[in-house]
Amino acid sequence: VWSPDSEWIVYDVRSDAAGDKFDGGRIEMVHWKTGEVRVLYRSQNGAHCGVATFHPADYRVVFILGPENPTPDWQYSAYHRQGVMVDARSPGTATNLDARDLVPPFTPGALRGGSHVHVWDAAGQWVSFTYEDALLAGVADEPSARHPNLRNIGVSAPFGPVHVSRDHPRNHDGQFFSVLVTRTVANPQPGSDEIKRACEEGWVGASGYPRRDGSRQKRALAFQGQVVTERGEPLSEVFIVDLPDVLTEAGGGPLAGTETWRPSPPQGTTQRRLTHTQNCRYPGLQGPRHWLRSSPEGLRIACLMKDESGVVQLWTVSPTAGELQQLTHNLHSIASAFTWSPQGTRLAHVMDGSVCVTDARNGSTRRLTAAVRDPTAPRPDACVFSPDGGKIAYVRQMPFGSVLFNQIFVVELDRE
Repeated sequence: VWSPDSEWIVYDVRSDAAGDKFDGGRIEMVHWKTGEVRVLYRSQNGAHCGVATFHPADYRVVFILGPENPTPDWQYSAYHRQGVMVDARSPGTATNLDARDLVPPFTPGALRGGSHVHVWDAAGQWVSFTYEDALLAGVADEPSARHPNLRNIGVSAPFGPVHVSRDHPRNHDGQFFSVLVTRTVANPQPGSDEIKRACEEGWVGASGYPRRDGSRQKRALAFQGQVVTERGEPLSEVFIVDLPDVLTEAGGGPLAGTETWRPSPPQGTTQRRLTHTQNCRYPGLQGPRHWLRSSPEGLRIACLMKDESGVVQLWTVSPTAGELQQLTHNLHSIASAFTWSPQGTRLAHVMDGSVCVTDARNGSTRRLTAAVRDPTAPRPDACVFSPDGGKIAYVRQMPFGSVLFNQIFVVELDRE
């Protein structure tokens, strides 16, 4: 992810190209032009760190930190991790984003599990993340009296700090107030809008989106929700959750949850399904792993789906009407995650071994780099516009002796 001045790119390090092993020990940033590398954080005491994102206006970086001094019952996992922040101008010291409280009575604003993929909103005030619950991990779908651990989406906001008791060795304070904002169920009713999993979210608009009545929803998150079709098949669809201005008031249940129930969303959250693709030839979101991304004005949420020929294309959907529109009609599948340009007129992605840009107005796609169809081709992990709109960062594997290693590349393009 780019720094707000479009000069630096922050990243983590892993031992495998796909990043499936969360075993990195450093958060670094590299200057896009000079190649200078600065280490922002080194994990200690057996912990690992990764998945770093820059604040949109400040030199703060937020990332995942795994457990220090791991024990047999507390190893790194989806529900044993946390969000931390570091100032890139004063590297080395991390502060806790979210608090953790594992002993009842649980503390509102604290989590009981692990947060992941922390992303600031455009204003740099709230942070979204995905979440899994340590207290409910390993619980089977039944009995229904006890919730199982399901992936959900949460938000951390500057309503803290949150202080917790020291009744558990893994409890810790946090700077932000954290809550879950999505609703999931263990066994969705087939054909309904109930979901078992919420993930791959993105903030809608730089300042929300316009409602049908002309007012504006200030903050919302689009995300992938896993429904079950009438035939009992799991399917990922586009959902949206509208967020209230205040996250500290309980809704249908305790914000911090109970010993047998996961935390409940705050009062005023509204979750809606936007797409219904079950009758398409290739239903559901398709293609490489990707996060939903909204145009800056909040009118279009982009996602990946297959067309009638089985080619992965870019599609957009309205946050209000749920109208799904096919944007690209390419012969080759989109092969990576994507981002919008700051002006909202282009999207960057990988296709057919090239870094490409698609015109958001007419869907035309053009190559920015020559096609590469060997292991050194651009990877599917990220293709990221810089905040100034003049550069795109992406990843390729390059040889060092007989071994290939991921490296960061930048391609320049004309600014809009």
